[in-house]
Amino acid sequence: MPIRIRIGRGGKGRLSARILANQLVILTLTGAIGFVLFVFAQRSEIDRAYEQRALDIAQTTAAEPQIRQAVAHGGGDGIVQTVAERIRKASGASYVVVIDLHGIRYSHPDPALIGEPVGDPIPVLDGHPHVGSDQGATGRSANGKAPLYGPTGTLVGEVSAGIPEHDVLGELWRELPTFGLYAAIAVALGSAAAFLLAGRLKRSTFGLELEEIAGLLQDREAMLHGIREGVIAFDPEGRITVVNDEARKLLGLGTALGSRLGEVLPDGRLRRALDGTLTGTDLSVLTDDHCLVVNRMPVALHGRELGAVVTVRDRTELIGLLRELDSVRGLTDALRAQQHEFTNRMHTVAGLLDIGDSDAAYEYAVESAGAEQALTESVRERIGPTLLVGLIVAKTTVAAERGVQVVLSDDSALGEDLPHLRRLLTIVGNLLDNAIDAAAGGPPPAGGRAVELSLIEAVDQVMVRVADSGPGIPPGAAESIFEDGWSTRPDRGTARRGLGLALVHRLAQQHGGTITVSEGPSAVFTVVLPLPDAGLVPRDAQFTTASPIGGDRP
Repeated sequence: MPIRIRIGRGGKGRLSARILANQLVILTLTGAIGFVLFVFAQRSEIDRAYEQRALDIAQTTAAEPQIRQAVAHGGGDGIVQTVAERIRKASGASYVVVIDLHGIRYSHPDPALIGEPVGDPIPVLDGHPHVGSDQGATGRSANGKAPLYGPTGTLVGEVSAGIPEHDVLGELWRELPTFGLYAAIAVALGSAAAFLLAGRLKRSTFGLELEEIAGLLQDREAMLHGIREGVIAFDPEGRITVVNDEARKLLGLGTALGSRLGEVLPDGRLRRALDGTLTGTDLSVLTDDHCLVVNRMPVALHGRELGAVVTVRDRTELIGLLRELDSVRGLTDALRAQQHEFTNRMHTVAGLLDIGDSDAAYEYAVESAGAEQALTESVRERIGPTLLVGLIVAKTTVAAERGVQVVLSDDSALGEDLPHLRRLLTIVGNLLDNAIDAAAGGPPPAGGRAVELSLIEAVDQVMVRVADSGPGIPPGAAESIFEDGWSTRPDRGTARRGLGLALVHRLAQQHGGTITVSEGPSAVFTVVLPLPDAGLVPRDAQFTTASPIGGDRP
């Protein structure tokens, strides 16, 4: 069942309203600033246009033959004033002033200033026109100055024309409404975009306020890095979006954020459990260092799929304790059964003594005590390590109480100094447990329920071979039988099934060994481990294939 998140909507609408208000303020300010800058830019453009227009008036005046002739010959009895005024009135200029090279005015809107010198130097002595703004007798104007040449092409003076400032400002004010309309349209479009963006942001944040988002982030970081379980989150495309410290440690992940599982983990049961290929709850997965329990849950919010969350729990110690507890319970049951058997034997001895047959009582007691001692001595003769002898005898006793006979093959032989002792204890214990369960589970075969164990040490390797008389391995299951969690039987007691063979397979692979199994009835498991130092094992033994229990095996 997917995880469905429900988020409270306290303060509904506040976030979108705040975003919209802030964006409107920003738009208004930027619009006003842009409008002012545009006005200044347009003012400069209009100034340049009017200065060019004033220059055109000055150049037109300077091209008049009458003015050129009159200035070249010293004034012409007012002809310059007459022509200049006519041009000024026709063009709408505020003034058209003609001066000679000495700065003496030959024309001016104020006749009183004609014949008076100008206060500024003459800029056109370089032969080029000049534009600008100046403050003259008629007020501030856009000014253009053109050189005045005589009939012979000699520079004889200057023509200065000006357009009043109020004409420039009037032109600007006539354009301002258009500029304001453009600015208002831009602000309106920006406001509409801001409103849509605010709504989208509100949906993206699921109605949470900014303070709530910050609080959730703080809570998430504290939770992810404080819990003792690994947590991994995936987006809908399968990329890793969250991984906490515990998950990095348990799975051996480095910088995995933004990566897909195929980029950070090899193919195997672990990756299939994390990406959802394997379904179910509490999936058991063995890694090189841990026994993990994996759960994956899809996440949805308001009907929208957001990805999935995977939790990984380390159950290495717990699984080991549970398996040990289950073994102890099995041994306890066997001891309890042996107690009843011992009581029956004691009753038999007591009965023989009551009837006075002491010789028969003595023979019966010696025979009963010698059977178990003979089993221990038989195993000790061929198996050197004491720990392994105790394991085999204990498994044989437990199997006997379940009606299964465990037989150590005649060719079994192990020396005292065995480098793989700890690994062999795990391998032999798990294989014997599975074999005893298989032999005891089905109907008894013709030859009886039995398990055959072979332990053979050669110069460079050790072989463990376990055969049982059970139903065997289904056809086609030889590849998957060593996967974590694979089992044909339900869990027994507190121990979870499907981990023993996976652990044996993992141990064999880690130390360069091999494990094989036969398919069909009466399964045969064979594990071969290379010895790390052949010099530690001076004996030379040859592997032989013992006859299978309950029929021929490949």
